[in-house]
Amino acid sequence: MRHFSSMFNGLARSFPIRRGKNSENDDGREAAEAMAKDAKKNDLILRSSGFVNVDGSNNLASVFSKRGRKGVNQDCAFVWEEFGCQADMLFCGIFDGHGPWGHFVAKKVRESMPSSLLCHWQETLAQTSLDPDIDLESDKKHQRFDIWKHSYLKTCAAVDQELQQCRKIDSFYSGTTALTIVRQGDLMYVANIGDSRAVLATTSDDGDLIPIQLTVDFKPNLPQEAERIIQCKGRVFCLRDEPGVHRVWLPHEESPGLAMSRAFGDYCIKEYGLISVPEVTQRRITSRDQFVVLATDGVWDVISNQEAVQIVSSTPDKAKAAKCLVECAAHAWKKKRKGIAMDDISAICLFFHSSAVSQPEANLVTTSK
Repeated sequence: MRHFSSMFNGLARSFPIRRGKNSENDDGREAAEAMAKDAKKNDLILRSSGFVNVDGSNNLASVFSKRGRKGVNQDCAFVWEEFGCQADMLFCGIFDGHGPWGHFVAKKVRESMPSSLLCHWQETLAQTSLDPDIDLESDKKHQRFDIWKHSYLKTCAAVDQELQQCRKIDSFYSGTTALTIVRQGDLMYVANIGDSRAVLATTSDDGDLIPIQLTVDFKPNLPQEAERIIQCKGRVFCLRDEPGVHRVWLPHEESPGLAMSRAFGDYCIKEYGLISVPEVTQRRITSRDQFVVLATDGVWDVISNQEAVQIVSSTPDKAKAAKCLVECAAHAWKKKRKGIAMDDISAICLFFHSSAVSQPEANLVTTSK
């Protein structure tokens, strides 16, 4: 129990241990937000295109976003090295907004989710540590996953409720996806809402770099998703001029036509099968695993998993890997989707063993989108 105890004691210095039910605006959330502010001052947080590579860290995160041809860029990203003041932790996420207020919704969720997750994680960790019926030593990996899964479920419910109550943003017909990863030592926790995708690049027994898709693209035509939507009186079908593009519709209106089955916001259809519940999974990072790509559907609509892995791995400068992938996707849109307005395209490339590679540039570099 030594690792859990030391981790809990470290958090206890920054977080008050709550013994009663409190609102989301309590001391724990304020402490998490204060950590985020300090991390930003110390150049540990990245919100725009660029890269993060902290001295002594095994992580290198490359981020790039490109506006499509549909108006304002509704994609955004977030990287937080030393997440929650834990030297072995990193949080990163990519968010793809949609609807008239989609860019505001995506940024709102981006700003709310990390602090909320940190707050709920410390709560769950504290409760687990103090529960005499739970033996953390018996199965550390399983217990750790349960803690993160429970924390993510509580976080996403709280963030969606907070978004609904936000008077400054009209999210009735607007929403966002959210694909996030927490790396904690050699473990990686992935939580996905929507149709963005995470792909791991790992080395096979033959020495080839191969892709492993870590997430499900939550489209409305997936059997379990369609079943839930139909049971809730929602409808799933394609428009005549969009064969193969399944969308979610209200019972008696051809609206809103969402091309995903899970999202934050979109309260017009939340009663009809759309949910903001994440799928949470875990994976142990080994020496064979090289990097993971998080990208919005603007990438995956035109680039295969294998192509993405090849593009990123062949980029000489890891700090520019995300930009290279995004630019390749933009070029593919012109060739494969002629006559169709290019979607916003965004990616995060998280390298696991970057400490072995020298970086001549500064630890944190940001550029405008």
